Amino acid sequence: MDPSFILYLLAVLLVLVGIAGIILPALPGIPLVFAGLLLAAWADGFVHVGWLPLTLLGLLTLVSFAVDILATVVGAQRVGASRKGLWGTFLGSIAGVFFMPIGLFVGPLAGALLGEYWHTRELGRSTKVGLATWLGILLGFALKLALVIAMLGLFAFAWIF
Repeated sequence: MDPSFILYLLAVLLVLVGIAGIILPALPGIPLVFAGLLLAAWADGFVHVGWLPLTLLGLLTLVSFAVDILATVVGAQRVGASRKGLWGTFLGSIAGVFFMPIGLFVGPLAGALLGEYWHTRELGRSTKVGLATWLGILLGFALKLALVIAMLGLFAFAWIF
């Protein structure tokens, strides 16, 4: 069996697990996609995909870190979330992993709501912070999905041309 076949197979698995990681917060989604694409380029001896596309893919991977961090925080901060609200979001996200798949959506919302309620004792404001945090998470998901599509498109373009 050709060893490059195994490398390509492993590259595809890394990309697929990375795409799943966009939804599952326990997996580093976009870095796994990048690792899979880098492995595929290496398996080919960097004949089809050279340093320029790989550098661009690396930059898109770095952008994904910023998107991951900023999307949730910006959603909460735009409505004036307290530190307790932000901590609630963080802890709710972690707790949500244990109640998949619904926990992925409910956990951050409930955590932000409870954290903000603990701080302000105002249900209306706490609900607003919880919803803003949840919308930030959805925005982050959409942006990360767009980044993965851009990365796959760039890789395919470099491979073909």
